[in-house]
Amino acid sequence: MSDSDGKKTLGLRGGSHSGNVKQSFSHGRTKNVVVETKRKRVVVPKQGAGKSSGGGSARTGDPSRRPAGISDAEMERRLKALQAAKAREVEEAREREAEERRRAEERERLRAEKEQKEREQREAEERARAKAEEEERRRAEEEAAAKRAAAAAAAAAEQPAERKADGARGGAAKQAPASAQQPVQRKSEREREQQARTPRSKTRDEGRRSGKLTLNQALTGGEGGRQRSMAAMKRKQERARQKAMGTQEREKIIREVQLPETIVVSELANRMAERVADVVKALMNMGMMVTQNQSIDADTAELIIEEFGHKVVRVSDADVEDVIQHEADKPEDLQPRPPVITIMGHVDHGKTSLLDAIRNTSVTTGEAGGITQHIGAYQVKTDSGAVLTFLDTPGHAAFTSMRSRGAQVTDIVVLVVAADDSVMPQTIEAINHAKAAGVPMIVAINKVDKPEANPDKVRTELLQYEVVVEKMSGEVQDVEVSAITGQGLDNLLEAIALQAEILELKANPKRAAEGAVIEAQLDVGRGPVATVLVQNGTLRQGDIFVVGEQYGKVRALVNDKGDRVQEAGPSVPVEVLGLNGTPEAGDVLNVVDTEAQAREIAEYRENLAKEKRAAAGAATTLEQLMKKAKDDENVSELPVLVKADVQGSAEAIVQALEKVGNDEVRVRVLHSGVGAITETDIGLAEASGAPVIGFNVRANAPARSAANQKGVEIRYYSVIYDLVDDVKAAASGLLSNEIRENFIGYAQIKEVFKVSNVGKVAGCLVTEGVARRSAGVRLLRDNVVIHEGTLKTLKRFKDEVAEVQSGQECGMAFENYDDIRPGDVIEIFEREEVERNLD
Repeated sequence: MSDSDGKKTLGLRGGSHSGNVKQSFSHGRTKNVVVETKRKRVVVPKQGAGKSSGGGSARTGDPSRRPAGISDAEMERRLKALQAAKAREVEEAREREAEERRRAEERERLRAEKEQKEREQREAEERARAKAEEEERRRAEEEAAAKRAAAAAAAAAEQPAERKADGARGGAAKQAPASAQQPVQRKSEREREQQARTPRSKTRDEGRRSGKLTLNQALTGGEGGRQRSMAAMKRKQERARQKAMGTQEREKIIREVQLPETIVVSELANRMAERVADVVKALMNMGMMVTQNQSIDADTAELIIEEFGHKVVRVSDADVEDVIQHEADKPEDLQPRPPVITIMGHVDHGKTSLLDAIRNTSVTTGEAGGITQHIGAYQVKTDSGAVLTFLDTPGHAAFTSMRSRGAQVTDIVVLVVAADDSVMPQTIEAINHAKAAGVPMIVAINKVDKPEANPDKVRTELLQYEVVVEKMSGEVQDVEVSAITGQGLDNLLEAIALQAEILELKANPKRAAEGAVIEAQLDVGRGPVATVLVQNGTLRQGDIFVVGEQYGKVRALVNDKGDRVQEAGPSVPVEVLGLNGTPEAGDVLNVVDTEAQAREIAEYRENLAKEKRAAAGAATTLEQLMKKAKDDENVSELPVLVKADVQGSAEAIVQALEKVGNDEVRVRVLHSGVGAITETDIGLAEASGAPVIGFNVRANAPARSAANQKGVEIRYYSVIYDLVDDVKAAASGLLSNEIRENFIGYAQIKEVFKVSNVGKVAGCLVTEGVARRSAGVRLLRDNVVIHEGTLKTLKRFKDEVAEVQSGQECGMAFENYDDIRPGDVIEIFEREEVERNLD
């Protein structure tokens, strides 16, 4: 390479050339890489350069061949750099070779370790196989020897006596040959058994794979196709061993499988005593891809049952409740039980205060407003040692169903009537409940300590409701008591004990428990909780039960004092924890054997309730739906959403709100439930434009935030009076205002005039009251209304006036009406709007 002056410069000759290199990675992956190779210029001194004078040309080369502008020092530096680069390349090549050798040694070591492990594994498998074959051979020899001994003993027993004698004579001669032949026979038999086992062992060895199963072998099938797994080989050995030992499989048990309309796959397998995997496999062979938690219909299940060799027993859905025991108890199993006493009466007549005095506690102060909102269940032990179970029911009108429930589960009703207030509406209702339930009644005349108390008035008023007390020559016990002073409490307990003794109350505590749900609620920390009064049997912790449309397992039992107990016998009220949902108050609790039975019964009852609701909705005809839609157009609705602390309170509130309203306005409860107000409730309320009513419950944090964002009103109440009154006031706001007419005057038409640009004008005399320009008017002819409208003009002489007094004359013209005659009477009235309220 030369520049423009013809002088040569330093450069590299030969240039560079490229090529492809195949790079290998693990797992058989490769990659093509383009590699560019550059040549390096090596400066070699010319021959005779070392002979030049001074030695400088020997180090730097011929000055005539050196590029222009390059000094000796620069040339020497470049030569040193070139030599250093060559030295580095040699060192790097040496290091690469050492690294390759090290990697090769590491690979060789790992391969040797792997081969050693595989050898050890094969040796272990060979030893295990040899041991198994040895045990199998030894067992076979023992069995063969036992069979030969048995056969020899049988043959010896069948020989006749004379042959025994002959054998005895010739035994000495034959003893030596027989003893000589016996080892030979045993040896030949052993050789035959060994020959019979040898092909099987060889086949087993050939069928067994050696070493670990690699992915490549599994995909390609190895040399002789895909090899069998170790589990398959073990199963084959087990079958061969059982066959050699003569072990027979157990005879299959044929079962009668009860089959409802639908059944879960796992439950079907459980009833057949078959493996769930086998049942699922059979269903998949039929083309049904199901899991063990899915349900199948009865026809499919019948095919599966027959395939497994069992018998089908078809049952209806209602038969699932047959597991609940309803048989009568034997007289010898019955034991005395405490009586259940329900305290009933009108609100504020002192029911809870009377119970407090008996219990020596203070429950009333715990109730909002001093009013009982829930059914309370308590046990009291008297001074005489008798145990009494009390139920305290609310007296408010809204709690009708609670009082009815209390009367149904009770043995004795104590009717509390205030001596100063006498018989009231809820007193009459309690009497009717007690009579409907066929329960004996004891009348407790309370508040006799007040100056205005009149017990005889109470006894007299009870006569008209067919309640004749003992003092009035009847059979109903009556006791005068005072919850404040404690007067008559001993007499009341004595009367209860006497009545209980007459009833001879007994129950069987050794059978499965049965009880009634007095109250139910959704507790934040404990989940669904039901207050249950056990009526028969004993409820224990761990029992599986079904109650209404819910089921569960008793996780804990809590008595009326708040203590945990292990069991609850007849007439004992307890709180039951462990339900899967909140039951309805009044549901019956029954203990069953298995959770599957409880779940089936609960699902059947739930489906039955859904079908009833659907049937009730479908029973309406098209004409009824049209009429209902037309009626709904004329009726204003106040939608509300109710959440309460217990099921009984929610039920009572809904019943009370449904009674609020008339033909124009009504309250519609969108949803009622038990527990705290949730975000879901707020979403439903927002969609319907309804307020949320919380009775002894509060909204959680997400619900409060959602209510603030969406503008949903949440109202909290603890007394049912206030709740019903506020809803009434809100519903009253939906009523259209009442229009009232006030008559303010009459005028008689004397003459009729025609006025241009006005029309007919009546010359009138105001005979009564006042005629006003802004008032409404009616035209009467022979006391018949001819026209109703407004005045266009009202003039006194020629001036337009606002009103004309009685006895004065004026001119009137009707708006858009000209048919007026002398002698007609004009009735003048004013309208006003009056707000209406619900009663």
